[in-house]
Amino acid sequence: MPALCVVAACSLAGVAAGLLLAGCGGVRAADLFLLQRSGNVAGAKLTLLVNEEGGVRCNGARTRKLSDAQLIEARVITEDLRDPASHHLSLAPRRGAVLSYDVLTEKGRVRFADNSAGQPDVLHRLALFVLRTAQQVCGLPM
Repeated sequence: MPALCVVAACSLAGVAAGLLLAGCGGVRAADLFLLQRSGNVAGAKLTLLVNEEGGVRCNGARTRKLSDAQLIEARVITEDLRDPASHHLSLAPRRGAVLSYDVLTEKGRVRFADNSAGQPDVLHRLALFVLRTAQQVCGLPM
């Protein structure tokens, strides 16, 4: 294929919303959310990036794969985060907080601690998803 055809094919791939054409390289999946967890216990610090195709990166390590069930859970959590994120929900930690979370979605940002008052259910599900993913998929202690 002449070079000009490759360039035209690659441009068409971008316009065609993510179609992969030979010689054009890869298209990255959209990210569902980026989460940063911090805290005052060993292993608390975590950066977790989850994408639409089930790829997950923990602390910048290589991308690992979520199970189908985990991917569905991540998508549901992302959908349920739409309203809190679009309102930039930020819940203060109470005395004795161990973990703090900062999650960024395409709709906005949510900040909370493990013991923040007034947490919607989705934040509890998110914290559990993060713990399970860190342990089961990424092999981290917490």
